[in-house]
Amino acid sequence: MSPRALIIVSLIVAAAACRSESQPTQPASKAGPRVAVPRAADQPAQADRFADARDRMVAETIEARGLRDPRVLEAMRRAPRHELVPAALRDRAHEDNPLPIGHDQTISQPYIVAAMTEAAQLAPGEKVLEVGTGSGYQAIVLAEMGGLEIYSIEIVEPLARRTHELLAKLGYDKLHLRIGDGYRGWPEAAPFDAIIVTAAPGEVPRPLIDQLAVGGRLVIPVGEFGDQTLEVIVKDANGTTSETLFPVRFVPMTGEAQRSAAPLIRATRRSRAPHTARSVP
Repeated sequence: MSPRALIIVSLIVAAAACRSESQPTQPASKAGPRVAVPRAADQPAQADRFADARDRMVAETIEARGLRDPRVLEAMRRAPRHELVPAALRDRAHEDNPLPIGHDQTISQPYIVAAMTEAAQLAPGEKVLEVGTGSGYQAIVLAEMGGLEIYSIEIVEPLARRTHELLAKLGYDKLHLRIGDGYRGWPEAAPFDAIIVTAAPGEVPRPLIDQLAVGGRLVIPVGEFGDQTLEVIVKDANGTTSETLFPVRFVPMTGEAQRSAAPLIRATRRSRAPHTARSVP
């Protein structure tokens, strides 16, 4: 090969080397599982499904039956009822029925929770006691109303411990919770502007009346199983007045309520027209 040919070949090789160095190195592809990345709009689909169910529940089973307090209705739309029932029952969480939660207890029927909350006539800044934490549903409805100081007591210890843990996990960590017999209320936190009782004693517990502030309201189912009515008792400077709302069916209050022979609290009674409610804890 002539010297001129050798020079030409050398120039070609050098140019090729320059082009190779100027191209970015591409890493070898590795085979792996394909991961489907959800669209942003798909991510809240589960939450939206329950939000829609709560909206329908409020419209069809609460507002349609005459409840009107906007704070109560909004709290019912916000309270995550589905989180408080067993996973197998989540799709039924917003039916207007009680559902089992274990320990021979149930989560209350949504309409009754709303009706009892509205009957308590709660205002921001008030202190309220719930007797019978149960699933925690009534407590979180009260929390979603905002501006309330909430106390709740539950006698069934394993249920109470489970519910306390769940409420903390859900972010309801400003509630005052206790395990114990609610018949005697929570004396050291009294007086209360309202007390809501979610189990039925045969008679109205005197300690609960004593722990009401003047002007306070006690919302309580009273009577033996199968013959119970929901009562609203208001305390004033001269004693109490009582209004009967409608027939209900709650689990009995246990503990001292079952042993007590104290007389029924006497009150001036007013009765509304009978209102049929479905079975309720």
